[in-house]
Amino acid sequence: MINLGGKALRMQLAVRPNELEHGLMERRDLGVDDAMVFVFERPQPMSFWMRNTPTPLDIAYFSSEGALVEYYPAYPFDEKSLPSRSQRLQFVVETNQGWFRTNGIKPGARLDLKALAAALTARGFDARKFGLEP
Repeated sequence: MINLGGKALRMQLAVRPNELEHGLMERRDLGVDDAMVFVFERPQPMSFWMRNTPTPLDIAYFSSEGALVEYYPAYPFDEKSLPSRSQRLQFVVETNQGWFRTNGIKPGARLDLKALAAALTARGFDARKFGLEP
């Protein structure tokens, strides 16, 4: 579990290139408090889409400090990209559409980077490679 704005989410990590590319494609079984967190090595602009993704999602973009910068609703199978406005983002969280609104999570909310670093370490990654302290 990783906290986001004080709410616990069960997050699956997407770190390897194939995980980052596949994301939640073809998933129909996303639980109420389930999510996927995409972890990139350095801050960059982001753009996500919903190719082969049947579940409506919220796609949230986070800074390297773990602050929620912006999020967007994403619709099943929509191949139109959802580009970020910010150019300096490092983490992306996908969860069920409406999760942010339902839980009162707004820009500025924090992703628990200590828990994220621990999850990366548990999977055998060096958290420092992503700018995180283990």
